Amino acid sequence: MKWNAATVVGTLGALWTAREAVRRWQAARYDLRGRVVLISGGSRGLGLLLAREYARLGAKLALVARDAVTLEHACEELRSGGTEVLGVPCDISEPEQVSGMVERVAAAFGRIDVVVNDAGTIEVGPLSTMTTDDFAEAMDINFWGAFNVIHHVLPHLKAGEARIVNISSIGGLLSVPHLLPYSTSKFALTGFSLGLRAELAQRGISVVTICPGLMRTGSPVNAQFKGDVSAEYAWFSVADSLPFLSMKAERAARAIVRASRRGDVLLVLGLPAKLGAIANALFPSLVVRSSELIARALPHSTDAEGVRGRQIDRPVPGWLTTLSDRAASANNELS
Repeated sequence: MKWNAATVVGTLGALWTAREAVRRWQAARYDLRGRVVLISGGSRGLGLLLAREYARLGAKLALVARDAVTLEHACEELRSGGTEVLGVPCDISEPEQVSGMVERVAAAFGRIDVVVNDAGTIEVGPLSTMTTDDFAEAMDINFWGAFNVIHHVLPHLKAGEARIVNISSIGGLLSVPHLLPYSTSKFALTGFSLGLRAELAQRGISVVTICPGLMRTGSPVNAQFKGDVSAEYAWFSVADSLPFLSMKAERAARAIVRASRRGDVLLVLGLPAKLGAIANALFPSLVVRSSELIARALPHSTDAEGVRGRQIDRPVPGWLTTLSDRAASANNELS
């Protein structure tokens, strides 16, 4: 057979089509109708978007969040669409609270089929402004929170049927300047999640690790900023809003739910994140040296007082953050 450009392109196209057909078949096999999906951090942002997508596919929902008011807003929205929803206020960094939450969900629904660990915190600023407590808080929520939920929910998961979905980050594959506590905790979650996949495979429980890049969920208003807070908020909120740097969160939610149904091993979301992950795997030294240049270009300050994004006067024109602002309003980030 003579290989030319047309033959190569045609073969690759056929292989891609076959791959997508198999993936759709795998997703279709895992019918979500009537299944119980527990989502931590389900009251706003990506967690709420995932709840909407699981609800659209017929699942029953248990939403978990620290803020009871925001949580109730989310539950009311989903109930208005006919979804059976239980909202449970819980601080997932507290093991005793998590134990009670899981028992309450299991008692209410009689089963738990899918667990999505989405709850998280993010703090933006240079290392000079970060304290030991900042690292501890990031670990408590982003890593230990997911660990606590998994630890207490495992006895309720049915072998051969259950899914555990851990929302890590591209920051859990390559470290991002001015996000060091966040990246540290997400690296821990990624390592735990991939190792857990291997451990639980023999029980027929699929663990899916998700590493998204920037998504337009509207999260900058609830992120914590340190140092030159106006400048830090400016670069973070603009990057979070620009279409070529961030992806539409609704599309990300659909992709995550499909991955959970297929039982994928690892899903990296967003073209910049995929390119970054590939570059880091092939040329790690080059990526680190590039990060050094980025760090030098970012704001520098020693002000260690943290400020929420919603408390910062807008340092950039509104049109630069329009998409992120709309997402914040749509995804309960402003409650």
